[in-house]
Amino acid sequence: MKPVAIYDTTLRDGAQGEGISFSAAGKLRIAEALDAFGVDYIEGGYAASNPKDMAFFREAKKLKLGHAKLAAFGSTRRSGVPVGEDPGVAAMLEADTPACTFFGKSWLLHVRDVLRTTAEENLAMIADTVRALKGQGREVVYDAEHFFDGYKDNPEYALSTLQAAAGAGADVVVLCDTNGGTLPWEVGDITETVIRALGCPVGIHTHNDSECGVANSIEAIRRGAQHVQGTINGFGERCGNANLCSIIPNLILKMGRATAIGDRLPRLRDLSRFVHELANQRPNPKEPFTGESAFAHKAGMHVDGVNKNPRSFEHIEPTAVGNQRRVLISELSGTSNVFLKAVEMGLQVEKKSPEVKEILKELEKLERQGYEFEAAEASFRMLIQKVLKAHRPFFDLLGYRVIVEKRGPQEPIVSEATIKVAVQGQAYHTVGEGDGPVDALNAALRAALTRPYPAIAEVKLTDYRVRILDPEEATAAQTRVLIESTDGHETWGTVGVSGNLIEASWEALVDSVEYKLFLDERRKGKHAHG
Repeated sequence: MKPVAIYDTTLRDGAQGEGISFSAAGKLRIAEALDAFGVDYIEGGYAASNPKDMAFFREAKKLKLGHAKLAAFGSTRRSGVPVGEDPGVAAMLEADTPACTFFGKSWLLHVRDVLRTTAEENLAMIADTVRALKGQGREVVYDAEHFFDGYKDNPEYALSTLQAAAGAGADVVVLCDTNGGTLPWEVGDITETVIRALGCPVGIHTHNDSECGVANSIEAIRRGAQHVQGTINGFGERCGNANLCSIIPNLILKMGRATAIGDRLPRLRDLSRFVHELANQRPNPKEPFTGESAFAHKAGMHVDGVNKNPRSFEHIEPTAVGNQRRVLISELSGTSNVFLKAVEMGLQVEKKSPEVKEILKELEKLERQGYEFEAAEASFRMLIQKVLKAHRPFFDLLGYRVIVEKRGPQEPIVSEATIKVAVQGQAYHTVGEGDGPVDALNAALRAALTRPYPAIAEVKLTDYRVRILDPEEATAAQTRVLIESTDGHETWGTVGVSGNLIEASWEALVDSVEYKLFLDERRKGKHAHG
């Protein structure tokens, strides 16, 4: 059985997703990452659509790709225009890529109402474009747009469009579920029929409007397709394209299909995060395979089962895709969760020890007050340290004051915080300003602590979330604050709860900086021990 060709269209189709935009430099970096991962084809952009895409193709010639072929995207020649005079075809050739991918119409509705031409002319447009590209030595991928809708409307004509491309020499014809509304059994039956009728390789390109993009792609491959198109993280127009981060591991780990990815599959999560970062998108923790929650266990029974045999509650080994198992702590936790979390954090405790039960008891008490530790593992670490009487405060608060002042209706609001802390008997008194009271308090705290602890300057707040726990209490409601911080090496979350937003924020801020100092202390200890 031939390997499945992986065709990535993140830089073209993925960039059409709402809120997705790649810089020119970012596109080049993604292309290099896709090549290093083992993708077979990288679609760089729509050659005739905008100068940025053509600039990418010019710069991409300088890339030293080890495996992947770059593909320029375009469409058939225009109706009534000789192929040699068509600007879109000329742009694909100008991109000077080893492969060219172009789309044509499969659905008579589009031929009549969108192209406003005849069925015969549409077939000629497809064949002429294939011949023109093949005549210049290009590998040709023909994307049959709206194929499944067209086939269900008029199977004979839809097939004739594929035959026009195949007969003119297309290297692969790709069946596109452009509207994303076809269901898996339809995709499977139609794909199998097409393969029997054609004498060339068949590919699949699906969208996710019915939440079936990945399932449709897999079913097409199961029924004989040899080429699959998609995007990293499922980026794409409307509800997105089929997600290659799910398709690839399913092909390799579940179906035993060969791909050029080979033993690089453990790089999948890093690739997913890298593309999220360059698209300036926050990763969805619920993403299958690559998401932070993909192998997170919360219920005590599940955690106990995974500890005894990971296969009991995990469909694959997390490291196979570069991910890791996580044990969550919440009101659903049992002693197994607390024990495994403590072990994960490097603490020496026994599962049946009184300390584990005491930690669980304290956890349940705090969650009744509104604390939530699933996204605040650093605060949970501090909690364990305190229960085990192993916590050493890195500083003592002597007091703080926060002032918010507006000096006139047209004047900006001024936020200022004054803070006084003591470190080993030495007092530090600082002032900070910020966009709001919490920002000012954070600035003052960091200014005070960077003197005795210069490493605090490395800490950056990457997220700040506020949740009102009992909105019926209006302005007297309890508030939960979750803060995410990073030092460039690790990222951690902390939590604070209070009826006062400033106090809740202060709790989370203190845990954040203390956890940083704790991490540095542990790193030094390991280094000294080694």
